[in-house]
Amino acid sequence: MNLLIKNGRILTMAGKVYESGCILIRNDKVAEIGESISIASNEQIETIDASGCWVMPGLIDAHCHIGITEEKKGFEGDDCNEMNDPMTPYIRAIDAINPMDSAFHNAIGSGITSMMTGPGSSNVVGGQSAFIKADGRCIDDMAVLAPAAMKIGLGENPKNNYDELKMLPTTRMTIAAFLREELFNAKEYLRKKEAADKNGSDFESDFRKDCWIPVLRKEIPLKAHAHRADDILTAIRIAKEFDLKLTLDHCTEGHLIADEIAASGFPAIVGPTLSSRSKIEIQNMDFKTVGILHRHGVEVAICTDHPVSRIQYLPICAGYAVKEGLNMEEGLKAITINPAQICGVAHRVGSLEVGKDADIAIFDGNPMEVFTKTKFTIINGKIVYRADEKTTDSGRRD
Repeated sequence: MNLLIKNGRILTMAGKVYESGCILIRNDKVAEIGESISIASNEQIETIDASGCWVMPGLIDAHCHIGITEEKKGFEGDDCNEMNDPMTPYIRAIDAINPMDSAFHNAIGSGITSMMTGPGSSNVVGGQSAFIKADGRCIDDMAVLAPAAMKIGLGENPKNNYDELKMLPTTRMTIAAFLREELFNAKEYLRKKEAADKNGSDFESDFRKDCWIPVLRKEIPLKAHAHRADDILTAIRIAKEFDLKLTLDHCTEGHLIADEIAASGFPAIVGPTLSSRSKIEIQNMDFKTVGILHRHGVEVAICTDHPVSRIQYLPICAGYAVKEGLNMEEGLKAITINPAQICGVAHRVGSLEVGKDADIAIFDGNPMEVFTKTKFTIINGKIVYRADEKTTDSGRRD
């Protein structure tokens, strides 16, 4: 059935705000947006009266581990890190994401409709992340882009993991050297493969190197776990050396080197800031980072790194960033259109525009304020959450 949302304050995140507008959804897509929309009298359509509400594109978490580090499951539900080999580029998030993870219900109940989820940062190269929708039972149907990024880890996480195992790498120098070697070998592999294709000669494919091809062709970015300023700069240095796309994930000390990050042209995904300073490399963690980076011209998204910060607190994290200097509009962009652009999926999600996926969140006020409630969450044109429906303690609807 088609859907009409009317009388809401529509923030399209595409440069237009309707103080009292309508959105028409047909065939899972946004079909029309305007101050008023005419519907034929014989058309079967469900209507949501959003009077007094904010209507926005569904919120997006650009870096989390939902479905891979499952809530309430312990070791049995933790598939985030393969911790015995520092190089695992060939592993894929879609083979580990469990759509039954209860955190998806928490996300949907907070107006979050999509996210980037993937391997953790215990390895120098952790594997392939996926950008997915928050609702579904089959990950193949939920995936918007897979692979969507190649995860790399710098700093304390790989250092600590391999120090415990008494094997390399245990220093930042070796982490960078391992990454360079891996990229060098992958680049040589691609050169030989392309030469063989051009000449029509035989070529033996290598499963562990084929996964690098979309990275080397700049179809997807390196997704760099980097907290400390020097680790951030190492990620930039290596990406520039190999002419790659890059996202600076966590970017905890980004505010200390904002000029350098801006000059690199790479975007930042900041978070999880709603957590304790549990490691040496995050001692300078602060909500002011996002605002400082934005004012220096860096494209910025905000993330939870769920379960480090629980995913339903994403809009609250944006609110704290606004409290610490980010302007209101940019706070909303940092959890909608910016992550969509950074993750390479802005042609489908992140803003309310005709032809895009009908992923919509309806709030009774500003979602960055702690007392604001989600009234409806819509994914692919389907209402997947209504505030008036009774929910269980686990977040699942009865």
